[in-house]
Amino acid sequence: MAVATTGVGWVASAGCVGLAAYVLRRLTSPEERADDVVVYEVRGADAEGGPAVVLTVTEETTAPGRYGLWLQGGAGHARVGEVRAVDAAAGEVTRELLGVDAGRLEPGSARWNIYHHGAPPDVSLGLAYEPVCVPGELGDYPGWWVPGDPDGPLAGQGRCAILVHGRGARLHECLRGVGVAARLGIASLVCSYRNDEGAPASPDGRYGLGLSEWRDVDAAMEYAVSRGAAGFDLFGWSMGGATVLQATTRSRHAHRIRHVVLDAPVIDWADVLAHHVTLGRIPVAIARLAPHVLRSRAAGRLVGVEGPVDLSRADWVARSDELSHPVLLIHSIDDEFVPVGPSLDVAAARPDLIRFERWAGARHTQEWNTDPDRWERVVAEFLAG
Repeated sequence: MAVATTGVGWVASAGCVGLAAYVLRRLTSPEERADDVVVYEVRGADAEGGPAVVLTVTEETTAPGRYGLWLQGGAGHARVGEVRAVDAAAGEVTRELLGVDAGRLEPGSARWNIYHHGAPPDVSLGLAYEPVCVPGELGDYPGWWVPGDPDGPLAGQGRCAILVHGRGARLHECLRGVGVAARLGIASLVCSYRNDEGAPASPDGRYGLGLSEWRDVDAAMEYAVSRGAAGFDLFGWSMGGATVLQATTRSRHAHRIRHVVLDAPVIDWADVLAHHVTLGRIPVAIARLAPHVLRSRAAGRLVGVEGPVDLSRADWVARSDELSHPVLLIHSIDDEFVPVGPSLDVAAARPDLIRFERWAGARHTQEWNTDPDRWERVVAEFLAG
């Protein structure tokens, strides 16, 4: 009987490890981008208002704010504004059409774009920029260099914003911060990191959840120093926030960091894992086991990661006493992907360093989309303070 019980326990444990590995593989794998929206109709200006587009009803397409649509497999792009009407019975939502930047907007498939912008800084923001290649640990990383306004209030200080997008995102996500920095007179380097589209792949082809990507941010700072940067303002969205936090304590240029701006950051990866396990109706034991799977070299092979990943190094509530730079932390209480709890906890632990900006009604990393004026104002005040 004891042997049978032991056997059942072993099988159960093996099953838990396998399920934990499955969850972690999904979290650490770069995602394939596919069309996820149907454009039903494009309307011109009429008695009901200006141009509009009719789309599939989803949680994203009915969210408040301004967004975008990738067209023709990403070759084209359109910008959309607020919701005008929702026909739940027909499964259709009508939104403002703010403009078509490239390609053709016509009935057919498209892909939702939460960045709103779909082109480099010159087209999206009217800012001159230079495509650059940043030498890094694994090769050359593509990025955008945007000079600051020479007449901006902070011009001449040698400051450079290093902007780091989230997991599976594009450089375009960072444009919301580039505009603020440029107006202040701060140069910007929008940097890519390992496993990005067009960037070098890591040996395992997996995300390191910020625990390896911080080295690519360090390389970006080194490149900016070579271009005259004397101080840095770091921006990070989602996993980019986790990456930036690692850089604040591990980079050779940490002493040059002036400010840190975090938007919907991952403050504690274990908390994010627990959240997604709950959403997937997977046993809670999996969430508890997942960090141990990543820490184990043998079990880590099931996930496909190159080496052990210690998630305790990505728990900034526990490590809050190690923070030493002023932080602006923006996070929506309605974030469906990265729960706000750890952001609230770390802000409460370090009120001397962290300014918390509470948002409501915004999905993950979409605080700017719902209130761009407020977002840009608080960021500008923080950088100038």
